[in-house]
Amino acid sequence: MKNSDPDKFRTFGRAKGRPLSGVQQRLFDDLYPTVKIDLANPLAGLDRFDKVAFEIGIGGAEHLLWQAARNPDTAFIGAEPFQNGIAKALRGIDSEALDNVILHHGDARDILDVLPSHALDTVYVLFPDPWPKPKHHKRRIINPTFLNNIHRVLKPGGIFRFGSDIIHYVDWTLTRVSNHGGFDWSPQSQADWRVRHDDWPSTRYLEKALREGRTGHFFTFTTI
Repeated sequence: MKNSDPDKFRTFGRAKGRPLSGVQQRLFDDLYPTVKIDLANPLAGLDRFDKVAFEIGIGGAEHLLWQAARNPDTAFIGAEPFQNGIAKALRGIDSEALDNVILHHGDARDILDVLPSHALDTVYVLFPDPWPKPKHHKRRIINPTFLNNIHRVLKPGGIFRFGSDIIHYVDWTLTRVSNHGGFDWSPQSQADWRVRHDDWPSTRYLEKALREGRTGHFFTFTTI
């Protein structure tokens, strides 16, 4: 059956990398079921936290784990289709004894579709797959339907953070965020998007981009 949602293209590449180690497989078998989000009740148990944040595409989980360790009063939802990324998140949850992270091994839009309105304080989309070929631009996760969903699930005054090292994707995103009209972005200088905030840690992906001569761009939009 053809997908009825024209924007529901696959927005990520491969879902598996190298085989899981014995420790990683054990964590998938034993820990993941205890921190797996319940899509029928995605906010279950999160009312004990002051805030709820959602990272869409956690990559190697460096940012997610850094934020969770430093913000114990915030619940962090992390979604990632890449099996090895979830395995790294599980390793960090286990080693740091974090009790404020829940995970979804799959498409983040599965969660967006079931979250109630105004449920989140922050959404992170950090260095998503740029799909650089023009014929693949339709697969970029930043599109009008996606922005509508982000705006819906964020509280008024909520934060949407976006990062990319691909200037064409930066322009693409700024155009669509501007056209949406529900987000405020009022930069005072170039430093507002060219310098990382103190609470925005680096990741291996960003360090690789910098080594290869690409510049990171860091945006914080606020819902209005």
